[in-house]
Parts: sequence; structure tokens; C-alpha cells
Amino acid sequence: MDRLTADEQLTLKTGAFGAVFLVSNAVPGVLAMVRESIAASGALADVGGVVKEALTTGPLPQLPRDSALEIESVVLPALGRALEILRAKSPGDVEAYRSVVLAAADRVAQAHRGVEPAEAATIDKIRRALAEPA
Repeated sequence: MDRLTADEQLTLKTGAFGAVFLVSNAVPGVLAMVRESIAASGALADVGGVVKEALTTGPLPQLPRDSALEIESVVLPALGRALEILRAKSPGDVEAYRSVVLAAADRVAQAHRGVEPAEAATIDKIRRALAEPA
């Protein structure tokens, strides 16, 4: 396994944190946001190795905040790029990254009144971004 560069770690973090942000923003609300943040923290803490190091070190990603489409245009490609980085440098961590991102997205969606259709649609986009290439 090769060590990840700071830029590669930031890509993993942008994808993971961005996925949580997308799901959280699918159905906005202040109280929901607090519950969702706690739920996401728990899921992201459940990972180890290279993925944990990437998600817990370095700066936080700077995500756009203007529109869901703008956020998606940054986050979804970052998820795909994160998998490429892991395949190249730490193949054993690809599934861990995929699993932790999907678990965090799911926990966020369920944290406040269960999964709503907008959240489910966002999780489907995240799942497609994390799918193996055909």
C-alpha cells in the first residue's frame, strides 16, 4: 500500500463528507441537520485503516453551497475519483470506503423521520457514483 497524498486524502474526504451533505440537504431543516450530523459522525467513525486516516486528518473539504446540482457536480465525481485512488494505492480499502459512505448516507437519511423520497433519490445517485465500472 502506498501512502495517500494530502490531495488524495482530501478527495476521499470530499466524497464522503459531500455525500453526507447531499443527503442532509435533500430534506432541509435545522433540527434534522443536528440529528443527521450525529448519525453521520457515528458511521464515519466505524472505519479504519487508510480510509479512517483520510477522513480524520487534514483540512475539511470546501463544498459549494449554492445549489444541489453544484454540490453534486463536485461530490459525485470525487466519489468516483476516491475509488480510483484506493484501487491504485490501497485496493483492500475500496469496499471499506464504499461501505462507510453508503452507511453514513443511510444513517443521515434515517436520522429524522425515516428516509424520504428525496433522500432515497440522493442515495441512489451516491450508490451509482460508487458502483464498479462496467
